Amino acid sequence: MHGELATLGITIAPSTVWEILKQEGLDPAPERASTTWADFLRSQAGALLACDFIETTTLNGQRQYILAVIEHASRRVRVLGTTAHPTASWIIQVVKNLVMDLEDAGCRARYLIRDRDAKFPALMDEILSDAGIETVLTGIRMPRMNAVMERWVQSCRRELVDRCLIWNERHLRHALREYERFYNQHRAHQALRQAAPLRTVPDPITDPKRIDDLNIRRRDRLGGVLHEYSYAA
Repeated sequence: MHGELATLGITIAPSTVWEILKQEGLDPAPERASTTWADFLRSQAGALLACDFIETTTLNGQRQYILAVIEHASRRVRVLGTTAHPTASWIIQVVKNLVMDLEDAGCRARYLIRDRDAKFPALMDEILSDAGIETVLTGIRMPRMNAVMERWVQSCRRELVDRCLIWNERHLRHALREYERFYNQHRAHQALRQAAPLRTVPDPITDPKRIDDLNIRRRDRLGGVLHEYSYAA
């Protein structure tokens, strides 16, 4: 602004320009032009995926590694698998399965956010690149750069793995399938205005008579660890 005024022959102190911008709640041009990480996440939400590992231990003492992916825009989660040995070949196979699943679902992801865990092989990024998905690495010890995925990890721990006695790997896979279905099709999300990734919010009931005659049924999953409520048929 100061430079443009100078080209018009108008003399004004730079501090005056700064005071005007401050009164209008505007930052100086270099800061307004920069793109923050939060701006990137908001602008690219429809094209963003994020992934991470979750570690848990079964009752037989075996450590299990769960790999999951979440879509930023819809919050849909895909549990890619669980294994006691997250080898490079295992990760590469589940990533190939993910790419095929995304293509079948018509998901046009362009970026995948992940941390710098050594379990992720370099070939994984090449497979994603061939599918048109660029890998974005988070900073060292900066979990907030992958906040959406980290939030799901917390939900999965609090609502499932910390509340359920997991006998073995087979039982864990069953529990994860149930939780994935519950999370995507039923669980309300504040970020989606109480919708679920694969369920819209129904029209509100405005007729008082219908409210008086509601017949609600509860369905328990995993022996009561998860609850679903719906209208009785």
